[in-house]
Amino acid sequence: MSFNDYVKFVTQQVVLKLEEPKTEKADRKAERMPFPVRAFGMIPLGLSMFWRKRMKKRQ
Repeated sequence: MSFNDYVKFVTQQVVLKLEEPKTEKADRKAERMPFPVRAFGMIPLGLSMFWRKRMKKRQ
């Protein structure tokens, strides 16, 4: 793949992204998982469940 082909491809992708309606962007953003889940998987959920259980026992 030559440099010109690469520049053409990148330019096409940028134009497609700019022409995309805002509703599609908002829909895609709403579908994403929260950052802690994306970054660390199920660990944050497990820790929060453990913490809540521990706090209930203290009361």
